Amino acid sequence: MSKLDRYLLRDFVQSFLATLIVLLVVSVGGVLVDILGNIADGRLPARLLFSQLGLQFIVYMPLILPLALMLGLLLATARLYRDSEMAVITAIGVGPKRLLRPVLMLVVPVVGLIALCSLWLGPWADRTGETMIDEANRSVVMAGLEAGKFTPLPNGGVVYLSSVSPDGTQLGKVFLQRQKEDRLEVISADHGRMYFEGAKQRYLELDDGHQVEGPANGALDYKLMTFARNDVAMPDGAETRKDDDPELLRTTQLFGDERPEAQAQLHSRIAPPLIALAFALMTLPLARSSPRQQRYGRMMLAFLAYMVGMNLMFIGTRWIADGKIPAVAGLWWLTLPLLGLALWMYFRDGKLSRPRRTA
Repeated sequence: MSKLDRYLLRDFVQSFLATLIVLLVVSVGGVLVDILGNIADGRLPARLLFSQLGLQFIVYMPLILPLALMLGLLLATARLYRDSEMAVITAIGVGPKRLLRPVLMLVVPVVGLIALCSLWLGPWADRTGETMIDEANRSVVMAGLEAGKFTPLPNGGVVYLSSVSPDGTQLGKVFLQRQKEDRLEVISADHGRMYFEGAKQRYLELDDGHQVEGPANGALDYKLMTFARNDVAMPDGAETRKDDDPELLRTTQLFGDERPEAQAQLHSRIAPPLIALAFALMTLPLARSSPRQQRYGRMMLAFLAYMVGMNLMFIGTRWIADGKIPAVAGLWWLTLPLLGLALWMYFRDGKLSRPRRTA
């Protein structure tokens, strides 16, 4: 690489990484709120917080990386115009076609990473997250119930387990205390287990035990009951998707799936790298400005164009799933014109218009 290529590439990479870090910090709030909401409701074990957070970031990378790439290139190129460095580069005979080399040195690896996340890593992260949640819902260990420890329940009360089987389903010597309005219940059982009813309704089955019920205000109205089996409802587990959900299928499986939802999911995975490439090529002509011109106006225009493009991708995906657009058309009506417009803008950038002939 020449010194000019190294200089520009370093500037582009630094700006891209800074923008990516800011976007990741901003995005972590929304993802974290959803996960913490499920944990607070008892639908998701707290032990899965960081694993689910990391997996969700992989799923959202095809949406975050294109924006970071576009804004990073815009910021770096706008700085070159602001500091008059681009004027010097142009004066030595370096035009937009020559600048394509350092731009592609950053764009090609990032677009490849977007394609990798969209076509393979994102679906893998979705499947892994669903598997972890399903296994956690069926294990009292992952649900936060540990042997030899008093554990508060999200719906009120406290439970104590003397022992737990290695697979987290069989319990030994259970003590449970809970309060319903003004009545207090204390339940003890010799053993028990956790089971499911339906897809996400969890119950603790307590066998061979006693239940004492009495007023919480200190009165003497107590009842004693001996039971062979007593089922206690636990908070519902997080809702998991079916194995044939198109979002969980591998990309290679979607090619042979004729369902409209599967074809919509396939095109939604193909579109992000193409859209990222198109907006990356638009950055150089959009960032062009005179030394005294404000550089943030065109950045807002580029950001709005990106938002419109991504919204059209979501709308088009919904139309394919609903059968309003044939699967053959897919999202090519969006990506191909966008790529054509980007190439036209890039190679048209910097050219002088022909003077009008006068009569």
